[in-house]
Amino acid sequence: MSLNIFESTGRRTLNFFQEMGQIWILFWGMIRSLRRLYRDRHLLLTQMAHIGVGSLPLVMVIGLFTGMVSAWQAAYQFKGMISFSLIGGAVSRAIFIELGPVLTGIVIAGRVGASIAAEIGTMKVTEQIDALETLAIDPVRYLALPRFLAAISMMPILVIFANAIALAGAFLVSNFFLHLSAETFFGSVERFFRSKDVFAGLIKSMSFGGFTALLGCHIGFATSGGAEGVGLSTIRSFVLSAAIILILDYFLWYLIY
Repeated sequence: MSLNIFESTGRRTLNFFQEMGQIWILFWGMIRSLRRLYRDRHLLLTQMAHIGVGSLPLVMVIGLFTGMVSAWQAAYQFKGMISFSLIGGAVSRAIFIELGPVLTGIVIAGRVGASIAAEIGTMKVTEQIDALETLAIDPVRYLALPRFLAAISMMPILVIFANAIALAGAFLVSNFFLHLSAETFFGSVERFFRSKDVFAGLIKSMSFGGFTALLGCHIGFATSGGAEGVGLSTIRSFVLSAAIILILDYFLWYLIY
């Protein structure tokens, strides 16, 4: 029994380090392919449209209701303790630092990360990637690099939209239900505003987008087993990306602040 436990632990440990090495090799391959980026700019623009424009409606809906529920939660916490006039500052800082980047990152992990794994995984099991290699086209340059760079570049833009719509949602709740004027709400936002909070959230979002795309590409390239394997890769991509986002959120907060 004990030998089986040690054997299983050792196998899992070796598999973990092997996969970390494969991810690093994929990342290094993308770095080496950067010199061809200008020639492949149409691939990058296509992925930017897919990741950025395609995700914007969902991000804005989630941002709106995130801001609204944040205002209700702040009012509940402040009731009998602190004046409601501070809701704007409290909610805005929570949105800029945590809620905007993290929730947007999880949305992108579900919509984009899983999509990347499914697309590349389908190409892998149907031997389309082998066909690219036969045509002397590097799959890392052609498939992975545009998705990786598009995720990094579009995530901060999506977070800016999410922050703005979330703040608007918080104001709507504060104004219509808590009877706070625009001057009181946005005056509190201005009083507690720190540019470092916004930039910290944008730096987080770039990291979240990069890791989501990197994991999606890696899992897609490692897919096997036909349609069932593609389904498992899609699930695995979202689960790992969501977990990495939350882990990174803690460590980046610790490093930045």
